Amino acid sequence: MIGFLYFIVIVLANTLGAVSGMGGGVLIKPIFDFIGAHSVAAISFYSATAVLTMSIVSTTKQLRSGQKFDWQIVSWVSIGAVIGGVFGNAAFEFLLNDLKNDDVVQLIQIVLTIFTLLFAFFYTMNHWQGFHLKHVLWYLLCGLILGFLASLLGIGGGPINVSLLMLLFGLPIKEATVYSICTIFFSQMAKITSMALGTGFLRYDLSMLWFIIPAAVIGGFLGAKASRMLSTERVTVIFQFVILLVLLVNIYNGFQWL
Repeated sequence: MIGFLYFIVIVLANTLGAVSGMGGGVLIKPIFDFIGAHSVAAISFYSATAVLTMSIVSTTKQLRSGQKFDWQIVSWVSIGAVIGGVFGNAAFEFLLNDLKNDDVVQLIQIVLTIFTLLFAFFYTMNHWQGFHLKHVLWYLLCGLILGFLASLLGIGGGPINVSLLMLLFGLPIKEATVYSICTIFFSQMAKITSMALGTGFLRYDLSMLWFIIPAAVIGGFLGAKASRMLSTERVTVIFQFVILLVLLVNIYNGFQWL
């Protein structure tokens, strides 16, 4: 029963996540928290696996469709995301081991996620002027921040990806969503690798992957297809809708914990 429920959540979340550039984890993580069938660590692993799979499918489909990339941005942001993803996962494991309380770690994730959601929402509502930064050090720093937050919060990408890419580099939203998905791939690859080399996967119920991976593939495929068909205005509306939806779920989860 839980497997089929996860399947439905991931298909819908990854479709919206691929279109908006947030990655499905921004929805998967709080909804799985709400369902409450697994531990914080397990949910983080399932979310990372789903988002990594989605990012592979979505990026491959975008490349095959002829999508153009600025490979300097992709490469340096991705390098930063890998490094940030390793540190983010280390910070997550430190909190789990040091606090020894899943509920407290979950509350920390909720508070930080809400902060990034508000930043992203107000950015797209107010149309703040982008800085149009060009130096590779800025690309690297951007990747470090995004990779760290993605792994620490267990959301794969999140709303801050698209907003920060638009703010720092002056990218239009549809272009920023494509770069965001590329960044998500590298940050989540770093997270999964860190898990494999650190705690391993034996503490998780791996039978859930039979539901998670196929659902992530379907969501990534549908999201990439929809992204090419939708206008910039529609992508912005979906982006803001997802932010408000995730904000409500996280606020509810926070109050449940309190």
